[in-house]
Formats: sequence, structure tokens, C-alpha cells
Amino acid sequence: MIERYSRPEMAAKWTQYARYAAWLEVEKAAVKAWAKLGKIPQEDADKIVKNATFSVERIEEIEAITKHDLIAFNTSVSESLGDESRWFHYGMTSSDAVDTGVALQMKDSLNIIIDDVKLLMESIKKRAFEHKMTLMVGRSHGIHGEPITFGLTLAVWYDEMARLLTNLEQTMDVIAVGQISGAMGNFAHAPIELEEYAMAELGLKAEPCSNQVVHRDRYARLATTLALVASSIEKFAVQVRHLQRTEVYEAEEFFAKGQKGSSAMPHKRNPILTENITGLARMIRAYAAPAMENVALWHERDISHSSTERFWLPDAFITMDFMLHRMNNVISKLTVFPENMMKNLNLTGGLVFSQRVLLELPLQGVSREDAYKIVQRNAMKVWGEIQQGKATTNENGESLYLNHLLADEELRESLSEEQIRECFNYDYYTKNVDAIFKRVFGE
Repeated sequence: MIERYSRPEMAAKWTQYARYAAWLEVEKAAVKAWAKLGKIPQEDADKIVKNATFSVERIEEIEAITKHDLIAFNTSVSESLGDESRWFHYGMTSSDAVDTGVALQMKDSLNIIIDDVKLLMESIKKRAFEHKMTLMVGRSHGIHGEPITFGLTLAVWYDEMARLLTNLEQTMDVIAVGQISGAMGNFAHAPIELEEYAMAELGLKAEPCSNQVVHRDRYARLATTLALVASSIEKFAVQVRHLQRTEVYEAEEFFAKGQKGSSAMPHKRNPILTENITGLARMIRAYAAPAMENVALWHERDISHSSTERFWLPDAFITMDFMLHRMNNVISKLTVFPENMMKNLNLTGGLVFSQRVLLELPLQGVSREDAYKIVQRNAMKVWGEIQQGKATTNENGESLYLNHLLADEELRESLSEEQIRECFNYDYYTKNVDAIFKRVFGE
């Protein structure tokens, strides 16, 4: 855990104290279940539930001797009890307590992530409706394509987050699973009913068929889901970074009063938040690798997974939580420059309307091949003039491309001046925005 990238609520779920507290909840649930089955005295069960406690410092002292953290934990708890301590951890193996405890930690942590995603989605939605009809150029291969709106870009992000939210909620069902099935998962020393009672108490499902551990494909599902979320957040961050480039400058991370961009160049306003998000996404994707490798344990289990999970589980959750909140801050405070968007939209002298002209010609009986030749040759003229630094509009505000098309005798045989000018109408490209928004947002 890196403090710089840790938010208190999530970090608190992964402290040593939190780890042992989760184990204690599992052990108490097992004691209650034994008493419900009539296998241990209710009075003893009540004493354990009421009085059982532990000391992190004492556990560490004992573990230094035992070299076994769960045994050290049991010893520490037993020191807080009387004769009733004989029922503590009764009929259980270490993984019953550890894996089920981790399930509680993952469940609580994933609920935070789900809330984070919902918060981000609300911010994206708000900005999407704010810029529903804010015109900008759409780009493919980094090259200007056709007019879109910034609202549509944000709608894409919202729709992607909605899919990820569903994935996270489904993943919750996969990971909120525990076990109290004994050393080999055969319930030899603890009946199935014990597990069922205990899992109900903890708000978990029982692993249908365990061996010594909860199966690690569940953990891998979590890791890959978080990696997908991180990748999408990075996608949004990279887009913001591109929009903030000086040559583009269509949007910008909020730059606070007193903020500094560069130690050497005082004028700089750098996209540091989204660059940071890009880097953190790489880390979260990296955590997916050990999680998937942990699926293949020897026989009924080994502990090769244990060391990696002490790293990746807390770090993935903590980093993901931080990333989501940082991205929400970026989106909610993003400074958008509609004037620059429009300026860039006109940067190529009207070439963004080429497809509209291309599609009009076949309607007039022109073959697609001939139509493409007409449209492209005039486009290439514009590119040549742009390369020479010629203004993209004339003194009347008309684009280079429009003027070339109007002067093309072959084109004029098929399209009138009015028809050509109509091809340069921005409304043509925004006519379906409302319908798209209804698909995405339901309104």
C-alpha cells in the first residue's frame, strides 16, 4: 500500500487489524453455528462471541515463534477467553478462516468500488448532457474524420462504465464466497450444515465444492475485472491528455490558483492527473497476472498464492479506488473549450464533409468509383493548399473545399450549388444525437 495513492476508507479495509478482525468474524460465525447445531454449549458460544478479542502486537510476538499467522491469531484470541476457548477454531482449518475472512474484505472493498463507479457515471452523465450538442471533430488514426459532439464522446464513456458496473456486480456474486469445510474440504469434522449456518451469518455463499481453499479462479475474475475497469479509465484519461495538447487544446484538466506546472517553464499547464491515472492503470493490469497464475495450485492447495495475494489484493483495491476518484475529479472539473473545438473542426478547410458529398453523388446516378474520384481529387487540392499555409476559409468565411467543389465542372453536372452547400450543414451530423442519448441514458 502506498500512502500517496490510498484513500482512508479503502485503506482501512486492508490493514493488519482489518485482516484479523475479518478472521474473528468468521470464527465467531462458526461458534454460533456449532451452538445452533447443539454441538457446543450455548453458554460457551455466547462467551466467545462477547469476549473474544486479539492484539496485533501479541499476534506478531507469537508468530515470531510459531512461524504461522493463523495459529498465532488463535493463541492471541484464546488468551482473551477462559475454558470456552477450546471451541474456538473447532473443526476448522486455517483456510476456512483466512479465505472466508478475505471474502469479507473483498466484498466490502468491492462495494466501495461499485459506489465509486456509480459516482463517476453520474459525473460523466452530467457533462454529457451539458455538451450534448457541442460540436467537435471526430478523429480516426489521429486524423480529422467527421463532425461529432463532445456529448457523444462522453456518452461512449458512460455506456462503457455501465457495462463495467454490470461486470463488477456479477463479480461480487463470484467472490462473495466462503467455506468451513475442513482440512481437505470433505466436511469430515464439520457438517455441511455448519458451513451453511456460518455463511448465512456472514452474508456469504458457500463454496459448493472446495478442497482446502476457495478456488482461485474467483480471485482471478476479480483481478481481471478490475484490470478492465482500469483500462477503460485509462482510455478516458488518454483522450483528455490528447485534448489538452497545445496543438489541440479542446479541453483541459482544471488548473487551480497557485498550481505549478513545471519547475523550469512557468507557463506549463500539464495534464498530470490523467498521466498519473495512465500509470496507475498499468499497475492494476499487472496484478491480473499473478491472480491468474494462482489458479493452478498443487493438488488440494499449496501456499504459492498467499504471498502474491498479500500484495495484489490490497494494492489493486486501493489503487482502483484512488483512480476512480481521481478520474471523477477530472471529469467533474474538466474545462471544455467549445470555441477551440469549432476552430479545429474547420482546420482542414471543410474536408470533414467529404463523405456527405460522396454519398450524394450515387443518388444522382454517379458510380461510386467516379464519385470517389471527384470527391478525392478536390480534397487533395485542399491538402496541398493547407500544406502551403493557405487560409482554410476565404473572405466570405467559405471553406477551401466548398470552393473547389463549386468550381468542379464534372461535379456540377450532378449536383447544384444548393445541393453542394447543403452538404456542409452541421445539423446533418447531429440529427441522431437525441436518439443515441435515449439509448445510452434512457432520456
